[in-house]
Amino acid sequence: MKRSLLTLFLLLAGTLPLWAQTGALSGRVTDELGLAMPGATLLVTDLQRGTATNNQGEFTLVNLPAGTHTVRLSYIGYAPTETFVTIAEGTTTQLNLSLEPGVTQGQEVVVLGDRLKGQAKALNQQRSNLNVTNIVAADQIGRFPDANIGDAMKRIPGITVQYDQGEARFGIIRGTSPQLNSVMINGERVPSAEAEIRSVQLDLVPADMIQTIEVNKTVTPDMDADAIGGSVNLVTRSAPEGLRISGTAGTGYNFLSEKPLTTGALVLGNRYFNNKLGVVLSGSYYNHRLGSDDLEAEWDYDDDPNQAWVSTVEVRKYSVQRVRRSLSTTLDYTFSPNHKLLFRGMYNWRDDRESRYRLNYVLEDALNGGRPGPEGLVPGEATEIEDGEEETYATEVQIQTKGGPDNDRARNRRLEDQRAQSYQLRGEHLLGNKVSLTWQGNYAIASEMRPQERYIGWNLEGADLRVNLADPRQPQVGFVHPEDYQPGEFSLDELTEENQFTTDEDLNGRVDLRIPLQLSGNTGTVQLGGRLRHKSKVRRNTFSEYEPLDEDAWANMGQHPTAVQTDPDFLAGPYAAGFFTPNGYLGTLRLDDAGQFESDDLLDEYVSGNFNAREVITAGYLMWQQQLSEKFSFLTGVRLENTNLDYTGNELTLDEEGEYDGVRQIDNSDQYLNVLPALHLRFDATDHTVLRAAWTNTLARPNYYDLVPYREVNLEDNELAIGNPALQPTVSMNFDLMAEHYFSSVGVLSGGFFYKDLENFIFNYQRDDVYDPVTDREFDDFSQPLNGGSASLWGVELAAQRQLDFLPGALRGLGVYANYTFTQSAVDGLPIEGRENEALPLAGTANHTLNGSLSFESARLVLRLSLNYTSDYIDEYGDEAFYDRYYDQQVFLDFNGSYAFTPQWRLFVEANNLTNQPLRYFQGIADRTMQAEYYNVRVTAGVKFDLFQK
Repeated sequence: MKRSLLTLFLLLAGTLPLWAQTGALSGRVTDELGLAMPGATLLVTDLQRGTATNNQGEFTLVNLPAGTHTVRLSYIGYAPTETFVTIAEGTTTQLNLSLEPGVTQGQEVVVLGDRLKGQAKALNQQRSNLNVTNIVAADQIGRFPDANIGDAMKRIPGITVQYDQGEARFGIIRGTSPQLNSVMINGERVPSAEAEIRSVQLDLVPADMIQTIEVNKTVTPDMDADAIGGSVNLVTRSAPEGLRISGTAGTGYNFLSEKPLTTGALVLGNRYFNNKLGVVLSGSYYNHRLGSDDLEAEWDYDDDPNQAWVSTVEVRKYSVQRVRRSLSTTLDYTFSPNHKLLFRGMYNWRDDRESRYRLNYVLEDALNGGRPGPEGLVPGEATEIEDGEEETYATEVQIQTKGGPDNDRARNRRLEDQRAQSYQLRGEHLLGNKVSLTWQGNYAIASEMRPQERYIGWNLEGADLRVNLADPRQPQVGFVHPEDYQPGEFSLDELTEENQFTTDEDLNGRVDLRIPLQLSGNTGTVQLGGRLRHKSKVRRNTFSEYEPLDEDAWANMGQHPTAVQTDPDFLAGPYAAGFFTPNGYLGTLRLDDAGQFESDDLLDEYVSGNFNAREVITAGYLMWQQQLSEKFSFLTGVRLENTNLDYTGNELTLDEEGEYDGVRQIDNSDQYLNVLPALHLRFDATDHTVLRAAWTNTLARPNYYDLVPYREVNLEDNELAIGNPALQPTVSMNFDLMAEHYFSSVGVLSGGFFYKDLENFIFNYQRDDVYDPVTDREFDDFSQPLNGGSASLWGVELAAQRQLDFLPGALRGLGVYANYTFTQSAVDGLPIEGRENEALPLAGTANHTLNGSLSFESARLVLRLSLNYTSDYIDEYGDEAFYDRYYDQQVFLDFNGSYAFTPQWRLFVEANNLTNQPLRYFQGIADRTMQAEYYNVRVTAGVKFDLFQK
């Protein structure tokens, strides 16, 4: 190591005498409207020295010989330009350039349409990067009818998404589950608003607030390493060169809720004080009244898994109001060509107000390990002799309403308040016109509050039920005697209120130093830096049960208001939801009135779930990027990340009678170091063809709650659930190959291969009859997150984007956008008893993902039809194959169109989920539905405007 550092020092020292006769060149590249042009390629032709612009369209070239040079600027979809620049010794020369759109086709110059300009920006940035990336620019995001960033991401090669209430919430990159990937805003990791996980809620961020989506599928040593599948970087807007006012105003309709939606966005930007200060402000608002029709079931069997039956069937109806607000700002101030300060801030706030009505048929107790009788009959009660004692088993029908208090925030519904904020202060300095120094401090916080979440439940035991499994995709359960199904037959089962509060806080800083290096006439850089990150996560929940003091007034459900929620057009199948306590009535109950209700603090419902987590991550890296010839370059280096953990959890014990038997706090600390080398190769076969190869090493830290040293000890039911503070991070060695050919008419054809070798992947281990040394007893049911050995994953990505400009007449306005990813994975020796030698894929790996869209663009009219397909994949392992949970295949079809009635004003229309694709899980085989949740179609229409003044 000492010899390597000495060699590096001598190489750097050998370049110092050259610096005295050199200067630097910096500036910004914008388009004809004054907007930044990321990924623009600048080449000093007489020196064959070049660089590419960053996200703000800025560039810096150092160590240039004093004198006059020719600078060539090129950009896919734009006419190349050349200019002369004079470099003065020991100073930084400022050069700002502007590009005009235009593609030469024979003797004709074709000007790009508005939508193709966004695609051009994305492809230029993707082409200029040394690592394997996919880029989507703001204008390109607007080409698809996507309300949030998750929905926009599903158009990118190799990415699939998981849904919640009809919107994409979590992303899966190259077959790796969400916890194996990272999401950043402006290069900084975003905390998670949910308590137990690190995955970021993508439906928090509106699509119209982001300038660029960068998906880094291979990481370089200067990037955070927690990105096994990849990292998603959301880049907010930078200030334009002149005044910009743009926005969106629209309304729409949800065909399930039969209610309207409203949406709006506004962007204001300009530069002041002789262009030294740049300011851009963005805001977004989205108010959507949606809903879902949901069927859920659990399956079991006796001797033959092919003769399965349902143990529970639930019919659920949701009504949701989702309000999403977002604000962001970017301020940049240029003190001189060598010194710049940048501030960025973003605030995202989403309220979900939800009421849920659930009808649940519970058959498992009545069946007691058996199966339904002739014609699917499940008797209401059955008596058996067990251990000399008579035991009675009964069916149970449960009716439950979920809501919230009657106040201005909750409005009789369960309020889920999720917020994510991030703030960044960054300094960029050029020292002695040679060495680049950047520093930044970052603060981010995410939170989730669910105050006064209320449940009221009624039940009926002992009713004779009949099961019909003629179609296992829609299992039917009904009353043998319909007269039993009356409100007066149901008794109060629960009346509860829960408060949930979670925060995830991140405070960090980093410093990076970039030093020019010239070897044998070829340019390069040595870069080194460090980061200190402090993370803190807290969950504080409470749970109370309420007993009415007037028992006679609460003897049965019929004594209280009811409302029928049955919908003849219920999308999940021929199910009647039935009658429920209205959420409006539940919200008005004065549960805090001691004269009406007696409260009981149920510690067993929340104490073991509360925790404190503190993590301190220190990282450092050394990276060398070198141009070896006009066509060949490489990047190599190593990153070290040291992680210190301090976690606090609780042990809760219930005695043999099910009574509370005390809480004990448990503390645990741990530390580990990861050494992560990397090598990236790039070969420019032609001006339009790029070949890339990479060997990288990455990691994924365990979910927060998996590391908490909690213990749930239930001696009555003989069950034990514990955390695992000894979990190791999942690590992966990755190999990537990628070939890309770019078309000057704005397009790309690419193909690539990737392979990942994972160690210590994490899964939830469940087993019967496990001995616990702490209590010195054997438990019937045991669960704990464990490291699962090794796994491998490989795949192929193919992508094509092209305007069919070679076609005659109006057909040249046609364009295609398509990508396909094939992925295979295998787990080596999953440590579940009886499954050690079973061939299983890695959870989250879909074999096939396909995106395709056909578009038409003229001077005024844009039309696009888009399809997204993902095959089914295993989502969670069970004790055996019968109990494995799968996420079913998805096919989404969307349409959008717009018409520009002036260059600044455009009408638009969007239609989402034309296939009425449900969120569907199945158990073991595709026919056994575990969940089928339908959302129906959503349409939006409105106007967009974009006003510029350079």
